Amino acid sequence: MSSPLLAVDDLKIAFGARTVVDGVTFSIGEGERFALVGESGSGKSVSAMAIPRLLRDARIEGGLRFAGQDLMQASERTLRGLRGAQIAMIFQEPMTALNPLFTIGAQIAETLTLHEGLNAAQAARRTLALLARCGIAEPARRAQRYAHQLSGGERQRAMIAMALACRPRLLIADEPTTALDMTIRAQIVDLLLDLQRDAATTRPMAVLLITHDLNLVRRFAQRVAVMERGRIVESGDVGSIFAAPAHPYTRRLLDSLPQRDVRPLAAGAPVVMRADAVSVTFATPRGGKLSGWRRAAPTIALDAVDLVVHQGETLGVVGESGSGKSTLAMALLGLQRLAGGTVEFNARPLAAYRGARRTELRAGLQVVFQDPYSALSPRQTVGRIVGEGLALHRPDLDAETRRARVVATLAEVGLDADVLHRYPHAFSGGQRQRIAIARALVVEPRMLILDEPTSALDVSVQRQVLALLGRLQRERDLAYLFISHDLDVIAAVSHRILVMRAGRVVEEGETGALLAAPHHPYSRALFSAAR
Repeated sequence: MSSPLLAVDDLKIAFGARTVVDGVTFSIGEGERFALVGESGSGKSVSAMAIPRLLRDARIEGGLRFAGQDLMQASERTLRGLRGAQIAMIFQEPMTALNPLFTIGAQIAETLTLHEGLNAAQAARRTLALLARCGIAEPARRAQRYAHQLSGGERQRAMIAMALACRPRLLIADEPTTALDMTIRAQIVDLLLDLQRDAATTRPMAVLLITHDLNLVRRFAQRVAVMERGRIVESGDVGSIFAAPAHPYTRRLLDSLPQRDVRPLAAGAPVVMRADAVSVTFATPRGGKLSGWRRAAPTIALDAVDLVVHQGETLGVVGESGSGKSTLAMALLGLQRLAGGTVEFNARPLAAYRGARRTELRAGLQVVFQDPYSALSPRQTVGRIVGEGLALHRPDLDAETRRARVVATLAEVGLDADVLHRYPHAFSGGQRQRIAIARALVVEPRMLILDEPTSALDVSVQRQVLALLGRLQRERDLAYLFISHDLDVIAAVSHRILVMRAGRVVEEGETGALLAAPHHPYSRALFSAAR
C-alpha cells in the first residue's frame, strides 16, 4: 500500500502551559478530500497551521510527514520552498492575510513569479484567468484593486486564486467559503473538484478542509474527522459518519442546524429605521497604472434602495458578494457618504444627529461587523473592548457596575469572566465574533445592524447566538437588519427578506412566502444554489 501524502502522528501543540491539541493522528492520500470539523476553539486551525510549520510561538510535538519528508526536521529554507508551491493555504480571514500595500493582482502574480518562474506578462495572464475561474467579475478591473476595496467575498475568492496559482499537491483550506454567498460557494466547490479531475494534472491535489459548514463537508469531502477540545473523537468516511454518528459530540453537531423561532410582529409596531432612495457611488481607477488615479465613471454601489424596519422586526438582506449588502449597512449607520436619498432613525434624519445627539445615535444604533479579526483592537483586553461603550454612553455607572454588566453580557454570548484580561489574538474566530456581539449588546441599543454575524461561527455556536439574538429581540423589542449569505440563517431569523443584486433591491417579501415562491429570476437562482 502506498504511503499517504500527509501523515500526522500524535500531534501535540501547546502555547505556554496550555495544551490546545493533544494526540491528533490522521493521514491524507494523494488527491483525497479530507475534512476536519468541530466547534470554534477545538484545535482545527492550529493543527492545520502546524503542518507547514507556521506556528512560531507554539511547542509542537509528534510526527509530520509530507511526501516522505519529515517536516518536523525540515530547515526553514526547505519549508519556504514547500509553502505556496506544494503546500498552499487558504486562511480563514483574507483581510488580515492579504497585503494591504499591494493590489490583488500583484500579490497573485508574485506567487507565480517566485514559484513557477513566469515573467510579468505570463504571470499577469495567469492571474486574470485564476480570478475569473474563482468567480470574480471583471477580473482585469478587480486585479488593480487593493484588499480594502473588495467585498468580503471577493477578498476570499482572491485568496483562493492565490492558493491555487501553483497547483499545489496539498491545499489546506481553513473555512474557504465562510464569506461567500451560496452561488459562489457552489462555484468554488465545483472548481476544486474540477482541479482534482483535471487530466493534465499528473498528481491530483489533495485537500484538507477545515470548516463548520456541515453541508459543505457532506458535498465535498470523502473522509471526515471530528475534533473536540483538541482531540479527534470520531473519524471515518463522510457517508457513514453523517448517517450514523457514534460519538455524542458528533450527534450534537449534526443536530445544530438553525431552527426558526420568530415572534410575529406586533400590530402597529413603530418604524425604527427608514431608507428612501439611498444611493452610494465610489470613484474607481481606470487602467493598470499604480502611479495614480485617472478620471473614470463612478461605480454605483447602491442604486435607489428603499427599506423599512419596525420595532421588534428582523429584516434579512441577501445577495451575492459585491451586491451592496455591506455598503448598505455602512450607509444606514451614517458611516458612508450618500450620493442621494435619506436615512431616518427613530423618525429623525441621520443628518440631524449632531453634537450630543450623535452620541445618542451611536448608543441606539449598534453594529456587528463581518470581520471579527479587524473589528477588535489588538491592543485592548476583552474587558476594555466590551466595556468601552458603557464608559462612553453610561458615565453614571461606577467601575464595579460596569464590570458586572460586561461580565453578564459576555455570559449571554457564551464567554466566561476569565476572558476579561485576555487579548483578541488569544481567541478563535468564532470566539472573537461573540466578543463583537457582546460589545454591541452591552449598551442596550434599540437596533442592531448585523453584517454576517454568524459567518465565523460553527453550527452549534451559531445556533446559540441566533437563539440569543432571538431572546434579546423578544425581551427588548430590538430591531435587526440581518445581512447574511446563509439562507438557512436568514430563514430562521427574518420576518421579511430583501434580495439585492448589483446595488438594487430586486425583490422583497415575507420570509415564508418569498422562500416558497420567489418571483424574480435572480431570487430563484440564489435560493436554488442554497439547496
